Amino acid sequence: MLKKFLHSSFLPVYSTAFFYVCYYLISAWQFDVEMALTSIPLDYFFQLILAYILFAMSGRAWIFLILHALIMGILYLGNPIKIAFFGGPLMPDDIFALRSLLLILSGWKFFALALPLVALGGLLIFNLKLRRLHNYIGGVFAGLLAITTVYQPSVIVEPIDTYIGTTPWNQRSNYFWQGATIHTLVETARYFLTADSAPDEDEAKRAAKQLLSQQSETNTFEDFTPRNVHIVLLESFWDANNLTKVKFKKNPLSDDFRKLWKSANNSTALVPVFAGMTANSEFEVLCGFPVTRNTVKFERQLLNDVPCLPHLLAQKGYKTVVSHPNVPVFWNRVNAYHRVGFQTYWSEKDFDLEDINREFLGDSSLYRQVLEKISNDLTTHQPILDYIVTYFGHWDYPLNDSRPPVISSSSEVEEVTAYANTIFYKSQEFVDFIKALQKKDPHGIIVAFGDHLPFLGENFAGYVESGFLTSDRGEFTDVMFKSYVSTPLLIIDGKKGALKVGSLPLYQVPKLILNLLHLNQKTIMDFTAPPNDRMIRPLTGLHFDEFKDGRLVICKEPPYSPECQQSLTWLNAVEIVSNDLFIGKQETRP
Repeated sequence: MLKKFLHSSFLPVYSTAFFYVCYYLISAWQFDVEMALTSIPLDYFFQLILAYILFAMSGRAWIFLILHALIMGILYLGNPIKIAFFGGPLMPDDIFALRSLLLILSGWKFFALALPLVALGGLLIFNLKLRRLHNYIGGVFAGLLAITTVYQPSVIVEPIDTYIGTTPWNQRSNYFWQGATIHTLVETARYFLTADSAPDEDEAKRAAKQLLSQQSETNTFEDFTPRNVHIVLLESFWDANNLTKVKFKKNPLSDDFRKLWKSANNSTALVPVFAGMTANSEFEVLCGFPVTRNTVKFERQLLNDVPCLPHLLAQKGYKTVVSHPNVPVFWNRVNAYHRVGFQTYWSEKDFDLEDINREFLGDSSLYRQVLEKISNDLTTHQPILDYIVTYFGHWDYPLNDSRPPVISSSSEVEEVTAYANTIFYKSQEFVDFIKALQKKDPHGIIVAFGDHLPFLGENFAGYVESGFLTSDRGEFTDVMFKSYVSTPLLIIDGKKGALKVGSLPLYQVPKLILNLLHLNQKTIMDFTAPPNDRMIRPLTGLHFDEFKDGRLVICKEPPYSPECQQSLTWLNAVEIVSNDLFIGKQETRP
């Protein structure tokens, strides 16, 4: 009976139906993610076609079942997991992030991710059979699908966009209405259809001229004044007091930090990401260009040596160093840091890891060791750019014995209390570092910012609890979109103290640093100075404008208002120049 079942031509029908029901129920029960019922028939049909292609190429039916279970598991469980954690489904660029994820996972988490991938690849090769006619037919259909996806992606994208619909800024909604298989297929095809490419010389120069024509002259005619520059990226740093319906036993931000931040009028950075992809915030604060897509710029969109902030300062005689106590190749940092102009990169192997919070080096230890490394440089005539990427503060916010929990809360989301304790220590250790640094370098410029908001439970649970966000990005209010990417920002101008910069897109920070140094030469940061009446924050699939009169305008999709059309035109020109500089021939390089 079993042998007859395994050799039945209807086996893909049975397996697709069985796995579909099982995974759908797990997704709904465990992650509260359910596809729309109306999407299921067509999505099931597409999955069935893929199942028959796999079945036709398989040599053993029982291995086909295992492979089908793994593939559907990735689609129908992997997507809900990512939606629950980050608010959106799996996207093609996540393949590039997979390597980085494997680098930081350890123990059972590493094997839980690695084993299915190894099993999938191994079984695909082992079970591939090309001996009979149906094997070749399956191979032909698989090849046609791959070639169409890569070379004629519009054949896939246009019908689905027309008859099902796609909302670029709300991939969660797309997943619900398209289904896992169709969403994966169309977004893979769209990846090739809309892939960034290097512009030609005329296009790049037109865009550059357009951007520079909008700029007003800002030359202060003051001489370049080399001072040490210290930039600190504070991992997952955010003000948990924004959770207004949660009662904390103790203020999550230390009193010393809150006092310092208040002197800056509680300025905020508008960052490009939420709960992850730290490298995109790094790219903006180092290179002065916005990240506009769901891709890690360090991984595959930074192919050239570019005159970013470290490169510019190195040309002016600065020593440029970066410190991050993580695996050095994570997010392709070894190559990326070199390409933006860092001369020295201190990573995990360069630090004494005596103050570990599970796998994360405590900030106080990191700051102390960095200060020891650069102490001699602070007393020489050669200025230094000292860039620190902290590691402590990652989910799920572990503490060691030297940092016992001191805060309890009324929140029902366990991450909220864990995060409050982490951020308390993180904020105090930062202030202690600032005090020690300013004793040695009172005139130095200090910039510190949170790279993104923290993960506080599945489907934004910790934020939803206080009404700060909704569980569905598609239901965000205009204010929520801004709150979603707003983190604390401190810019200390030596003895003058903290600057009150309000809300500042992170990509505008490098130009501000150059202005504080009175470096008035033309740089690539000149291209991204926004129109005078507003500041512009691009996010994946949308952007928002905040005007000087306080108005906030979210620009999601056509038809655009005249204001949104203006900022969209600006963004399109910025993207062209960005592609020219970072992946192209650098025709616009000053």
